[in-house]
Amino acid sequence: MEKSKVYFTKNITPESLIKMYEVLNKPLEGKVAVKISTGEMGGHNYLKPELIKDLVHHVNGTIVECNTAYAGKRNTTKEHEETIKAHGFYDIAPVDIMDRDGSMELKVNGGRNITTNLVGKHLANYDSMIMLSHFKGHAMGGFGGALKNMSIGVASSAGKANIHTAGKTKEPNELFQNLPAQDNFLEAMAEASMAVMEYMSNNIVYINVMNNLSVDCDCDSNPEEPCMADIGILSSLDPVALDEACLDLIYNSNDSGKEHMCARIERQNGRYITVYAADELHIGSREYELINID
Repeated sequence: MEKSKVYFTKNITPESLIKMYEVLNKPLEGKVAVKISTGEMGGHNYLKPELIKDLVHHVNGTIVECNTAYAGKRNTTKEHEETIKAHGFYDIAPVDIMDRDGSMELKVNGGRNITTNLVGKHLANYDSMIMLSHFKGHAMGGFGGALKNMSIGVASSAGKANIHTAGKTKEPNELFQNLPAQDNFLEAMAEASMAVMEYMSNNIVYINVMNNLSVDCDCDSNPEEPCMADIGILSSLDPVALDEACLDLIYNSNDSGKEHMCARIERQNGRYITVYAADELHIGSREYELINID
């Protein structure tokens, strides 16, 4: 079986982002959503507007997000809009908070932890998507990349509660009282990703940017400073291979800060469960070929 192709460049520039999209040779058609994390107020490691602007314009895209399920400055549409404005995203492109009008239910075929995935209702307005992810650590998932962005990121606030609790509740205010075994949460992320991919008929391309490599997510309002030097940009048509390649680049790095990053990933069982579960669901493969395009 042919290995999935993952493309890599060390250059982290607006021009490189476009190059990493173009090398996939899959022009996105119709109305294009560009899914990013707009970053919690107070945070500063999220992908900056000046980095992503040219790519968004290149595909005539709309930046899309969903509200969070935790207390902060992005858990209501009003406050989320204020955060997006403060971070400069409205200055570069249209932005759509996809669950401002509620959720849309997607069936999770064969899910062991969740049977439905609640995504932002406006997802129905888009024909294709760039899953543009900032790869970094994460307090609950161990790491965040394409699979997290596609699952937690595309989920509505109710959907986020559903994934985080592995189906125990869809009420954000009940999330932390219903946390499941860690591995069930990680598997639920893979299952939610599968539902999004099936709904979009695989009209998704995946790009991970490995810069500002903190152990904390962009959802953290006071993240730890990056512990590793920037690595580069990776892209693929396979989100599992893409996240696996990013993990391998961290684990094989000579950067002394990788020990701190790896400790965070492993503390949450992140090294194996999410990508393994996604592989078992056949939404992608952990087997990949890394192609340097510099």
